Amino acid sequence: MTGLAASSGARSGKRCEMATETAMGTGGRWTPESWRAKPAMQMPTYPDPAKLQAAAARLAGYPPLVFAGEARSLKECLGRATQGQAFLLQGGDCAESFSEFHPNNIRDTFRVLLQMAIVLTFGGATPVVKVGRMAGQFAKPRSADMEVVDGVELPAYRGDIINGFDFTPEARVPDPDRMVQAYNQSAATLNLLRAFAQGGYADLHKVHQWTLGFVEKSPQGERYRDLAGRLDEALAFMAACGITGATTPQIRETEFFTSHEALLLPYEQALTRIDSTTGDWYAVSAHMLWVGDRTRQPDGAHIEYLRGIRNPLGLKCGPSLDPDELIRLIDLLNPADEPGRLTLICRMGHDKVEDKLPALVRKVKREGRTVVWSCDPMHGNTIKSSTGFKTRPFDRVLAEVRGFFEVCRTEDVHPGGVHFEMTGQDVTECTGGAQAITEHSLALRYHTACDPRLNASQSLELAFLVAEELKRTRRGLKLSQQAAAE
Repeated sequence: MTGLAASSGARSGKRCEMATETAMGTGGRWTPESWRAKPAMQMPTYPDPAKLQAAAARLAGYPPLVFAGEARSLKECLGRATQGQAFLLQGGDCAESFSEFHPNNIRDTFRVLLQMAIVLTFGGATPVVKVGRMAGQFAKPRSADMEVVDGVELPAYRGDIINGFDFTPEARVPDPDRMVQAYNQSAATLNLLRAFAQGGYADLHKVHQWTLGFVEKSPQGERYRDLAGRLDEALAFMAACGITGATTPQIRETEFFTSHEALLLPYEQALTRIDSTTGDWYAVSAHMLWVGDRTRQPDGAHIEYLRGIRNPLGLKCGPSLDPDELIRLIDLLNPADEPGRLTLICRMGHDKVEDKLPALVRKVKREGRTVVWSCDPMHGNTIKSSTGFKTRPFDRVLAEVRGFFEVCRTEDVHPGGVHFEMTGQDVTECTGGAQAITEHSLALRYHTACDPRLNASQSLELAFLVAEELKRTRRGLKLSQQAAAE
């Protein structure tokens, strides 16, 4: 793994200058703080600027959470996804919290992602790039700056990295020391994730052990057990041929990357360092960062920050995105057209995906840009239930996934991935699915602090659907290649 050096002293200062001169983008000279000259949306106002500066200075002296070499490995994997040779599985919590921080929660989410990856790899015959919304997904954009409860108005909750969830004036004051707590929790989370990924927990011989108790007796648990049995047979055959975990590390360990929305820019700036081997700037808060649909203004602070770092990036694409503006954003974020640099995360809504997405796909194809096309079927399908809870009907989630794949097939582009909010906990936050969660069931285990998440059973159900769509896409591609050859 490649280390990253903090920019201090004469030697680091020289590297800073070199990196700035070679910073990517067409928007002029870039530095880690050049975003401050741009309009910044969805940012909190801290009452004590000196305290904010002190917290940022502490973070700037802390070790990196991730490494440049790891980010480059992820970009290579995503580069293969642009060609249909890999598939991005990106999922995790809507917003991590301080109160629910527990190793069991991390483990359970990790193993559901492992199960989904197995379903996609075995069922879809496609290598899966596993990226968690973990170890840094603390900040959340909000539709309104203020929140009203029983006639009382307070600042909106913006995630534990900014303020508290409790509806009190004290909790809702932005506190920069929360950034330090978020860093510490992210470091501990990453430590555990690396241990799971590389320490034997991800061994393919343990696929039966990954099933959570409440999923085991569900229809998805039965489908997964059948798949795991077939995988056991394949592993036994491979072992007879001399291919085991001792000879092939991919059998006993896996690559797992982290990501989050780059929303709180003082935190991201404090964790921006220069790669000591290349002289390039990297965000060391996560392997991949994305910009949300609310903060993707081409002349805004978030695009300005992201264009200068070398990490793989994501861009949320909602139904209001104009095709010409999308090309402008692509040119800012990936002017060199590097494969794997930019993932377009489409979040249209089940009733808009087949109407709005084709224009974006056609424009990107005509302009010859190289991107990963990914589907976020969650954020465009949020509704308020009759019982007052925010929820996401599972049938709408599945409908958007199907619509996304249909557009990709029609427009002849590779469906490159899915991006969704989920948890390993036995929650009742999204209605429907094989468990048949109703609106009146939502109150049973509605634990999210922000947006509703899929539980493990619903996540597996989604994985089986995606695997079927990948099979269908692969069959169609094979037929078209045969027709072209004839």
